[in-house]
Amino acid sequence: MNGWIFILVCLTILIWAALCLVYDKRPRFLRPVTAITILCIWVAALWTLIRRFTEGLGAVTGMNDNAPWGLWIGVDVFAGVALAAGGFVIAATVHIFRIKRFEPILRPTVLTAFLGYILVAVALFIDIGRPLSWWHPLVMWQEHSIMFEVTWCVILYSTVLAIEISPVVLERLGLTTLLRLVKTITIPVVIAGVILSTMHQSSLGSLYLIVPEKLYPLWYSPLLPVFHLLSAVAAGMCVIIVESFFSSKILRRGLESSLMADLGRAASIILFLYLVIKLADLAVRGSWVLILEQNLQSNLFLLEMLGGVVLPAILLSFRRVRKLPRGLLAASTLVMMGIVLNRINICWFGMSVSDQLHYIPTWMEIAVSLGSITAGIIVFFLAVHYLPVFPKTEEELPGAVSPLPNAA
Repeated sequence: MNGWIFILVCLTILIWAALCLVYDKRPRFLRPVTAITILCIWVAALWTLIRRFTEGLGAVTGMNDNAPWGLWIGVDVFAGVALAAGGFVIAATVHIFRIKRFEPILRPTVLTAFLGYILVAVALFIDIGRPLSWWHPLVMWQEHSIMFEVTWCVILYSTVLAIEISPVVLERLGLTTLLRLVKTITIPVVIAGVILSTMHQSSLGSLYLIVPEKLYPLWYSPLLPVFHLLSAVAAGMCVIIVESFFSSKILRRGLESSLMADLGRAASIILFLYLVIKLADLAVRGSWVLILEQNLQSNLFLLEMLGGVVLPAILLSFRRVRKLPRGLLAASTLVMMGIVLNRINICWFGMSVSDQLHYIPTWMEIAVSLGSITAGIIVFFLAVHYLPVFPKTEEELPGAVSPLPNAA
């Protein structure tokens, strides 16, 4: 109980800090309080990791043989991979489709994706029952396994992201020869990244095609790979909007308003496409009647679809909303929350009926997840501070750039 109280207090402080930042109402003691909260989370996460690697998963998690995939897989891996999808979307937009006006947000987007995949790899290492055997898929090939394909795609795409973000380090170190070499291979690397990312984003949905009797029909579908890919693309765009909003506030720089509005419009189209295919799929399979069951699964499904798909899709379809930075932020946050809920529903609540699973994450699992998220955010802003991630001046940004209110 004490652990849960600790997590609740930490979450309350972090949410309060985020709201103060959004509305530019930051009391003087905000920074030290937030820093202390993050430090406490890291201490709790470190203590949990020590116990995990000395006493095993059973000592720190609520997982068991009947529920082997818990919070770390559902949020840190499945949702984390989806939220990092903006990297291949913007890289393809700039380098393959030659829409150069999105270039100012390319580097921060790729950096976000790279850090996201690093955190996914860390989460997998923590969650694997035998973490020291992580190298087995590299030499013990199982060509007919979806997990084998996902593993290799994630490894290769993480390498691609490292190459794509390497110019910011090479420029900082003045390694012009290596920088020219990286630029010469950019196009084939980006193409490889798009292929790899598309494959494993959809393959994460394919993992559940083998459990038609176990996954609740509202989520099980032969189109799961399509749903995972479409939702990841929409969520990736919304992550870019949220990241750009907060980086503009914290770094006191202009917000690329026209680019964010275009991303919001594209995300709205993808969300409507996702909604149409989802409704058609439910109708064809005759599963739509389960929405009216008024049980936990139907309520969660309605919350996911209405709050994470329908409402933000409608909001982002209005030009007036897309012109308002906070309107974009609100709608994009809904999409991000919807994608996280979707992955949790599939990994957890959607499997709990048939298997009689009674998995409840421990506070230690939540501490590790919060620790990795906060660490990723801090590393991002450290990288932005010391590396040439953003253009140096607003004049370098093509197109209209609108600073946020009260950002100066």
